[in-house]
Amino acid sequence: MKSDLEFFVLLAKLGSLSATAREMGVTPPAATRRLMQLEGRLGVRLANRSTRRVSLTSEGELYLAQATQILADIRAMEESVSSRRVEPKGLLRINATLGFGRTTIAPLVSRFARTWPEVEVQLQLTDRPINLVEEAYDLAIRFGELPDTRLTARRIISNRRFLCAAPAYLKRHGAPAAPADLAQHACILHRQNDDAFATWRLAKGRKTATVKVRGHLSSNDGDVVLGWALDGHGILPRSEWDAAKYLDSGRLQVVLPDYALPAADLYAYYPNRAHQSAKVRAFIDFLVAELGPPATSPRRRTAPR
Repeated sequence: MKSDLEFFVLLAKLGSLSATAREMGVTPPAATRRLMQLEGRLGVRLANRSTRRVSLTSEGELYLAQATQILADIRAMEESVSSRRVEPKGLLRINATLGFGRTTIAPLVSRFARTWPEVEVQLQLTDRPINLVEEAYDLAIRFGELPDTRLTARRIISNRRFLCAAPAYLKRHGAPAAPADLAQHACILHRQNDDAFATWRLAKGRKTATVKVRGHLSSNDGDVVLGWALDGHGILPRSEWDAAKYLDSGRLQVVLPDYALPAADLYAYYPNRAHQSAKVRAFIDFLVAELGPPATSPRRRTAPR
């Protein structure tokens, strides 16, 4: 019964029998037969099939809603029991962003797996926002706060954000003395989700300045925009985590050092359940121990005024 529910929730999420078959490691005909068997047992049609896509019928939508809730209840029940275990064990599903997940979280998972060999880890990397509850993840690791009251968060590290630029750019164009001066500068734009990427909010004490900026270069990839800043193309918002080594080496300098952008602290988010499982608790504790506080301050190297 549980496996049928998981199969149907996955099918509804992916919207394709062939994609579902790939995810499950079976052939497309096997996935089609499974759907037909499920519909035959229930006596209703759950999905309309075309050559490429699957769409749910009204009965399928009802089945999906109840299947999602049942799976969430089963998961909560299992975690309530497993939270009493001293040793972490079982499947741990983690979500993280693409770049940070690849460069930082994946190596940490490798070390965690050696420490706790009885934990089976699935690491999914996506830059799109996800629904932990509906997509059955144990936790997500993200910079910044997520607006979901159903989740509990634990801060892993503090991570301030500021403006920076390469010395070559500042030598050619000078450094802005106030936020309003940014309108006269080339700004590198980092497009993230639906954020207002061309509007920068800079705080100094209790005062906040909101500045509309512009620039000829923009990307949704953090490594790409950082590379452009290092090449001297303009001013870029960056965090301690990303920029520390470049500030220490002098390849980047902080611009407007008396102003700060909204912080991008690193959090581990997980569904708000009464009993946290041993595997989730162990992995979050592992993150805190391994990552720790950043080793540098952005004020070490600032642009001349």
